[in-house]
Amino acid sequence: MNAAGLVATIPAPSIRDIELGPFEIRLYALCLLAGVAVASWLTVRRWAARGGAPDVVLEVTLWSVLAGLVGGRLYHVVTSWDQLGDEWYAPFAIWEGGLGIWGGVLFGVLAGALVCRLRGVSVLEMMDAAAPGILIAQGIGRLGNYFNQELFGGPTDRPWGLEVDRSRRPDEYIDALTFHPTFLYEMLWNFGGAALIIWAGHRFRIRPPGVFCLYVAVYSLGRIFWEQLRVDPSRELLGQRLNFYVALALLLGAIAVFVWDRRRRGPEEERRPPPRAGVPRAPGGRARPAGGRR
Repeated sequence: MNAAGLVATIPAPSIRDIELGPFEIRLYALCLLAGVAVASWLTVRRWAARGGAPDVVLEVTLWSVLAGLVGGRLYHVVTSWDQLGDEWYAPFAIWEGGLGIWGGVLFGVLAGALVCRLRGVSVLEMMDAAAPGILIAQGIGRLGNYFNQELFGGPTDRPWGLEVDRSRRPDEYIDALTFHPTFLYEMLWNFGGAALIIWAGHRFRIRPPGVFCLYVAVYSLGRIFWEQLRVDPSRELLGQRLNFYVALALLLGAIAVFVWDRRRRGPEEERRPPPRAGVPRAPGGRARPAGGRR
């Protein structure tokens, strides 16, 4: 690589945490929190547009995030147990990175669905309202991988190559100068995908859980590509990384559910306006008369 190319590269992060007195705050954690905040804000707006109460979104967010952290870490521990440190607390050290998206989304959705059921609002409507925000949150969270110098791709001489400290490089690429910044690829893809599914939700009449299916399909399609670039340790099957097969299965499953749901609805049902999400329900589950602020 020539000198001009090196000038254009993405430098390795100079810091990994912020010290506040006796406390160390990992930038990885701050990125996750920033993603949650943006996703919550967007979901509140989308939920309110459906006639729902913002406090429901905040409650769903709280429990979904807590459950998502458990699920994300559990997925990582189960699928990458040999990559954990030797310390007794290694399985719980989420500040070191190691959160599996699939487990986080699964546990988060299950927790959010339980809250919705208890609050008497539509689970599927909430999933559709939250879908773009989840994708944006995942994109913002990928910045944390940059600060941790993890989950990057193989060597590249592209001008946007990512510099990685020698101590963080895989042994087989110890002398490589720059690597594919897969965190950046995923960020841009997720932001663009979120904008696309928001536009599609406004442009076309997509009934729940169609928007959530689009989210799963968009993210999984991108993940199939990134898995071809990443060089971090991973379990493999038939020459492909485990997450490649997970992404492929979810992509096909999301498309199948989307198409099946569209076809199973009769013409009369398709013409009927969908019920408002989040309408307060009286005891017993009956919706109260519409009215008040929307």
